[in-house]
Order: sequence, then C-alpha cells, then structure tokens
Amino acid sequence: REMKMGSLQPKCLFCRHPTDKSIEEARMKRIEANDPVSLRDMGDRCRDEKDYQSAVEYWTKAAALGDAAAHYNLSISYQHGLGVEKDKKKAVHHLEQAAIGGDPWARHNLGCYERVDGRHDRAAKHWII
Repeated sequence: REMKMGSLQPKCLFCRHPTDKSIEEARMKRIEANDPVSLRDMGDRCRDEKDYQSAVEYWTKAAALGDAAAHYNLSISYQHGLGVEKDKKKAVHHLEQAAIGGDPWARHNLGCYERVDGRHDRAAKHWII
C-alpha cells in the first residue's frame, strides 16, 4: 500500500540501502560479484524458461562456491539429461555434495539410489539422517 502511494523508497534487496537502480540491475551486480545464491537463482530462472544449458552453467558456478541447492539442481540435470548428457555418476556426485551441504531432498534421493541398487541398510541410514 505504501509503495503505491510512493512513501517508501526502493531499497537494495541485499544491503537494504536506498537505491534508484532496478531490481534486475542489483541482481546482475550480485551475479558479477559471484554471489552463489544469486547465481543459483539465475540458474533457476533459466530453467523456468527451458534454457537448461544456461541453467547448468549458473548452477555449476554456484556449486563451485559451495551452494548445496545448486549441487542438487545439477544432480537433477544429470539424472534427466537436462542441458547435459545423462550421467548417473555425476548425478550421484552432486547429490552427495548437496547432502553434505544439508539439502534434505538430496539425502532422500541418495537413499532411493541405494534402495534401487539393493543396499537397503544404506538407504535406511540416508532416510533416517
């Protein structure tokens, strides 16, 4: 309501200082600064636009900076061949990295891989964690 009336000044999404720049300019500034969350977010936007190759590029950069969710997204890309060739070994590698980083879906999917491979004890451990 206040924004419609013009009483609130636009602020940077990251530092909350008043800014006259557009949100898109601020986002690109964070990407240029190699902010892993911004890189992952841009990859998500590319994925939503069905530009899987660009999405994988952004997620790869974010994953190299330690973003667990980017590792998870890469694992899905390698599992389904979205923007990259299907590669189960790389999919599992990125799932492991995401799980180490605390991503619960990655941990669950690792359990599923273990169950399919017949290692039910290991699968249960993944699901319990």
